[in-house]
Amino acid sequence: MRLTTKGRFAVTAMIDLAMRQHSGPVTLAAISQRQNISLSYLEQLFGKLRRHELVDSVRGPGGGYSLARLARNVTVADIIFAVDEPLDATSCGGKRDCTSGNDGKPGKCMTHELWATLNRKMVDYLDSVSLQDLVDQQRVRQLQEATNQAQACAVRVNRVGGATAANAPTTTVAANATV
Repeated sequence: MRLTTKGRFAVTAMIDLAMRQHSGPVTLAAISQRQNISLSYLEQLFGKLRRHELVDSVRGPGGGYSLARLARNVTVADIIFAVDEPLDATSCGGKRDCTSGNDGKPGKCMTHELWATLNRKMVDYLDSVSLQDLVDQQRVRQLQEATNQAQACAVRVNRVGGATAANAPTTTVAANATV
């Protein structure tokens, strides 16, 4: 069992949208470019997200999408289920007809309860993670990356003529970090 690109792309696009909606509606073309997701694929996903009232759309110039609810009130499970992503580890699709005995009667396979329990735990976990949690994680990651870049770009300036780099005073110049 695995999460397909449909669910991954929907969650990624929603994080992108939530991070940028403070400036107004976000276009799918911009999300497509930033996240390297096909525009036509995003259009399909956002149609489903809109029908499930997770996003609102604004038409016309300056239009695009915004969240229909606060990011803290949208869970990863909401997003995954909105785009019809199956989250089922059972081989029977939860129908309890995993196996047929010699008598031809359908029944549960020996591991049915294991996989059904995994399904419940996955849904519980995805329901416990909000879109805001993911936005916050992404902002921290971007800040860390910007800090690492600034440190890597730090310039040592030799202030004393003829002094070696090892014993010269240094000045660190850091790039501005934007989130």
